[in-house]
Amino acid sequence: MAQPLPQSVLFCCDHNAVRSPMAEGIMKKLYGFDTYVQSVGVLNDLDIDGFAIAVCKEIGVELSRHRARNFEDLEQYGEALSGFDLVVAMSPASQKQAVEATRMFHLTVEYWPIMDPTGLGESREAKLNAYRQTRDQIYENLKGKWGN
Repeated sequence: MAQPLPQSVLFCCDHNAVRSPMAEGIMKKLYGFDTYVQSVGVLNDLDIDGFAIAVCKEIGVELSRHRARNFEDLEQYGEALSGFDLVVAMSPASQKQAVEATRMFHLTVEYWPIMDPTGLGESREAKLNAYRQTRDQIYENLKGKWGN
């Protein structure tokens, strides 16, 4: 049974270039403005991944304007981590960072082991298929948790 939507969700992964921006974009598409959604990475050393942009565009999610940021950037841009109701980590490193960063706050950190598609596949089509699997895994997790 679907849970009620939280007021705010922060998705995090390693670089904020693939999984967490996908989750942010897909959640906004599914639930509109019912929930405030952002994403960060442990690092912000990469631009948004072109394959992530391509496979999200297939389902009507626009990611091309996304700018990667990390946990520290979040605070610098005036958003307090303590203001989120839920942090969803999608990689072991981001889970560790999220747990460490939230230890002083009363927030829930969930771990969703989402496949990292980077480096998978030899051909362009094989790479796109790996990214589609990640996109679909995120989509199914969102629908499973919060329904339609």
